[in-house]
Amino acid sequence: MPVSKSKRRRYQPPPRPKHPPSPVWVPVLFFSLLALGVVVILARYILSGSVSFFDKDYMIWIGLVLIAIAFGVATQWH
Repeated sequence: MPVSKSKRRRYQPPPRPKHPPSPVWVPVLFFSLLALGVVVILARYILSGSVSFFDKDYMIWIGLVLIAIAFGVATQWH
């Protein structure tokens, strides 16, 4: 007896190949930039009274940019 069309198998494309694991420097760079960004922001508040270099508001922006770059690197981590 012939097999009905509903019982036939449909074509399934082969599964996509998995990404190779990331190099070691990707997570190291991610955590380094994240920690450095947090340290810069904390240093701005802790050292603002004693060191005039940290009195500027751009130190907060530098810390936030470092954290944003860290999250950009995290998107490449497999």
